[in-house]
Amino acid sequence: MKTTFVAILALLATLSAARADSWTSYRIAETGTSVDFPRSLFAELAGKPDGYGQQFRTSDGRADLTVQAVSNEQGLTPAQFLAKKNPPSGIIYKRVARDFFVVSSIKRDKIWYDRCNFSRGYVHCVLINYPEAEKRQWDRVVTRISHSLSAN
Repeated sequence: MKTTFVAILALLATLSAARADSWTSYRIAETGTSVDFPRSLFAELAGKPDGYGQQFRTSDGRADLTVQAVSNEQGLTPAQFLAKKNPPSGIIYKRVARDFFVVSSIKRDKIWYDRCNFSRGYVHCVLINYPEAEKRQWDRVVTRISHSLSAN
């Protein structure tokens, strides 16, 4: 019990710091994709996704962030692109607009959140996975990351 309490306090401190001034920008030079994220929170590199980009994770491995850009040479709309990916059933939140989509749900006690913006022949995405039990603590961080996604 004491260990769990200490872990929760550490997470809250980390998330508080992430809301303050420890944010950085990650840019994919080849595609112009850019996103801001809390470097103090997603401190470890975790590999490369398909297409262009980088995966990051928290030092304890409980959450991860993927910044990714893939070609859209077929010129698919957000709705077409999402349907082609064959998303899992049970999506809790889904918003599809003219130039982006956002989907989110829960899988194995983790919230997964995907936002993809469409422009200039590419799909620019952020994918975030984090513990469902910590949803409230993550809401501001996820929102800020999502809103910062752009393609210049």
